[in-house]
Amino acid sequence: MSDTAVLLLSILAAVIPTLLYVGIIYWIDRYEKEPWWLLTAAFLWGAIPSIIIAYVVNTLFTIPFYYFAGNATGETLAAAFVAPPVEESVKGLALLIIFWRWRHEIDSLLDGIIYGAIVGMGFAMVENVFYFVNTFAEGGLEAWSVNIFVRSLVFGLNHALFTSMTGLGIAVARMSRHSAVRLAAPVMGWGTAVFLHFLHNLTVSSGSLLCIIALIFDWGGVLLTLLIMVWALLQEQRWIRTYLAEEVGLGVLTMRQYETASSGRKRGSHRFQLLTSRGFLSYRAASRFYYKCAELAYKKHHYTLFQDEKSGSLITQLRGEVAYLSQELL
Repeated sequence: MSDTAVLLLSILAAVIPTLLYVGIIYWIDRYEKEPWWLLTAAFLWGAIPSIIIAYVVNTLFTIPFYYFAGNATGETLAAAFVAPPVEESVKGLALLIIFWRWRHEIDSLLDGIIYGAIVGMGFAMVENVFYFVNTFAEGGLEAWSVNIFVRSLVFGLNHALFTSMTGLGIAVARMSRHSAVRLAAPVMGWGTAVFLHFLHNLTVSSGSLLCIIALIFDWGGVLLTLLIMVWALLQEQRWIRTYLAEEVGLGVLTMRQYETASSGRKRGSHRFQLLTSRGFLSYRAASRFYYKCAELAYKKHHYTLFQDEKSGSLITQLRGEVAYLSQELL
């Protein structure tokens, strides 16, 4: 194959699985979808600035390893001790910016995981293109095919897993009332991301049976993260049921609207029904209504925790928006 063909096929092999994984991650966020523009910005941060900065810093810090340990050993040591802290710090910077500038978008543990995973997917996609092209140049078609299978499927969620730990730590800090937890949680999340990244790189670089350890920890981490996400979804559903019940008594919602808003399955069924019977505009109006319902519930939960004036004013504003959209749907 020509170099152009290899590049194009490598891009497709990196982009297609990434789109699938991102779609699944976005779908999991059932009750209050994160803003598409902020998710896009997080993805692009992982795909462009993070890759460039990490490449430059990794190159600078790996020089002593190659000089003192030689090429083979130096590459293994650099992959284990340089790449993990550098890459997780660069990717995690996007999450810190979101926390600093748009912290109101982090309403639950699930939000932190999702933002971290999206940053990681952007990083993994571009990194995979470089690995695929280099592997073809060094090992030919067979090595290229194996590398695509391993990096896109077997370890396709690795960067999402690593950086989601940093996001989880930031979300814990956001939801905690204790100053010690707010300080420690982001550091512990970042430390977990670095450790998982270190363990993966060390075992994979060492080769042989140690790759089994990478599989166990990587997929074990993915499964554990999925369990946390399911638990967070159930927690969000409890918040919606608890905090929207008052809105029925206030006349903001009807009982039927409350019951539908409290169920991801009923929400989806209602929106699909509107899409097929009344068209896209009705579907979009219902989606916005349920989004605002969830946002109102989350802000009420946040006000219960912190009694902050900003959440109080947002509750009043959101209650008015929900009441208006409720009447529109009726």
